[in-house]
Amino acid sequence: MSKPNETIIQQHRELVDQINEHNRRYHSEDRPSVTDAEYDLLFDRLLELEKNNPELKTANSPTQRVGSVPSKRFESVTHNVPMLSLQKVNNADDFEAFDKRVKDGLETEDDIEYVIEPKLDGLAVELVYENGSLVLASTRGDGTTGENITANIKTIHSVLLSLSEETATKYPNLEVRGEVYMQLSDFDSLNKRLVSEGIAPLANPRNGAAGSLRQLDSKITASRPLLFSAYGISRIDLPDLDTQSAVLELLKTNGFLVNEYTDVVKGVDAVKRKFARFKAIRSDLDYEIDGMVIKVNSFEQQRILGQIARAPRWAVAWKFAAELAETILEDVEFSVGRTGVVTPVAKLKPVKVAGVMVSNASLHNEDELRRLDLHIGDRVVIRRAGDVIPEVVEVVEIGEERGKLIELPSECPSCESEIIKPDGEAAYRCFNLSCPAQLEGRIYYFAAKSGFDIEGLGQKLTAQLIEQKLVNDPSDLFFLDEEKLLQLDLVAETKARNLLAQIERSRSASLPRILTALGITGVGETVARLLAENFSSMGNIRTANAEQFVAVNGIGPIIASNIEAYFLAETNSAMLDKMKAGGVKFLEYITSQTTGSLSGKTFVITGTLSKPRNHFKQLIESAGGKVSSAVSKSTDYLLAGTEAGSKLKKAQKLSISVIDEDSLSKLL
Repeated sequence: MSKPNETIIQQHRELVDQINEHNRRYHSEDRPSVTDAEYDLLFDRLLELEKNNPELKTANSPTQRVGSVPSKRFESVTHNVPMLSLQKVNNADDFEAFDKRVKDGLETEDDIEYVIEPKLDGLAVELVYENGSLVLASTRGDGTTGENITANIKTIHSVLLSLSEETATKYPNLEVRGEVYMQLSDFDSLNKRLVSEGIAPLANPRNGAAGSLRQLDSKITASRPLLFSAYGISRIDLPDLDTQSAVLELLKTNGFLVNEYTDVVKGVDAVKRKFARFKAIRSDLDYEIDGMVIKVNSFEQQRILGQIARAPRWAVAWKFAAELAETILEDVEFSVGRTGVVTPVAKLKPVKVAGVMVSNASLHNEDELRRLDLHIGDRVVIRRAGDVIPEVVEVVEIGEERGKLIELPSECPSCESEIIKPDGEAAYRCFNLSCPAQLEGRIYYFAAKSGFDIEGLGQKLTAQLIEQKLVNDPSDLFFLDEEKLLQLDLVAETKARNLLAQIERSRSASLPRILTALGITGVGETVARLLAENFSSMGNIRTANAEQFVAVNGIGPIIASNIEAYFLAETNSAMLDKMKAGGVKFLEYITSQTTGSLSGKTFVITGTLSKPRNHFKQLIESAGGKVSSAVSKSTDYLLAGTEAGSKLKKAQKLSISVIDEDSLSKLL
């Protein structure tokens, strides 16, 4: 074979640099710059290049590594057994070729017994147990060295802090491996909460899980709805454990969450049927999967087969085709949120992506606009990130007459004030607090279900109140009367009276609701409740400082500083005084009952109910109960409405009591 020429050497060098950069962004920064499909294409090209030119392959090639260099923000951990990556196959022919290699390696013609499981799209971690106690947790890192995330992993309720006495005695040193991930419903709820708190939403569940787990402040990790699903152990030389399925049974017996669709099958045809099944149910799952993992079940056979540089020969990932679509960028608009963030939104020729018709997609910020080099009329690839948030991935075709380059405006599209990019932030903001778009967002949020809960005050009516200058800040809502409301085109007598009745009722809103409604950056329902429980009254909160706020378990230094700054601002202080003058009672908060009818009971809510979930959440908490986002062994009741999905199935599997609204009323 002839030596590679300079062109091939240069291609190899460029591919290595590209893939290393993508690895760094994905593994070290949780900020991927390309889709999985794009990355796989680059990696396959590198594999092919090195296959045809073996002398190009070096120990530093991405093909010989698992992940990326661990972040220096965390203490390094060396894995006792490397955490390898997996080879991948993309179709049935590829899997048949893998199965043939396995049979050849084992020198057999018999069907191979495989363990199959969904390939969760999360962050791989290792948990080390000594004498039954969790002593260390780490990320995969580069496969050999990971990051110490012990403090953060302990905040995840599905992670066991200790094993059974029997397991601890039999296996005093046990290294459990699994995936940390977010359920789609929890991811959606988290993003809504982040947006309501003035924080940028997470891009997708995988990034959300990875970023949450790699926080320097474990309080932030604790506030995120993370789950841990165990899929194996690092060693295959432990007594009485001779198969992968036996390991999974041991993990389940100890209380670990093991994916419900994990199964043992025999032969190629059975694996194909399972893959077809996973494709069929993928859209019904409450978590992201990007394929199926297939492992030889027998540990003895795994030993014989061994491994290559970065992956075992006895396992493979059969990946789904990427759920992407192409369409035309027709325009870009810029929206202004209640915190002043200016966000570009792509207006698209409607196209179906993963079964949903998409006509708008997020472009996130200016950095994303520059990366994409977007022009009107470009043909673009669209992805539903996490099958939830549509986003533009790349430009695939430039038209003959390319339209204008998309530029961020220099002025706020709502009030024409200058927009500024604060240091350390990716987004531009409008800092004019009188900006109509911001004011509309603040008032709408103020009156939302989680705040003052003023039913009937929708976005159109809010916009008209601002336009007619009847409301200049949220406190003006408490000075509206029938005469003022009847000036509006959208309001007749009945609607005016109903709205005023809602405003009157809201004057008795609880302290947590008021704190949520204020829209302090970082203060959503959870932090608002913590403030109410620890300070009891609005007066105490207004006179407290950041040091006192950060002393509350669950409130970090940044949020504490935001709270202090909010109450020190004269405009906010004046608004609170005006609210009091308008009849808001600022009732003292009485800590949730600990002796109520639901004391000590944990609930999960799912499905469509007669009222918003928040209504039932408040009923349960006011009776001393606790509401969790995920079903686990510690769940006492699942409150299920119509169209309940995976949470109902899991509750039934765990024999958890499933109740309806009438049953909840009886419990109350």
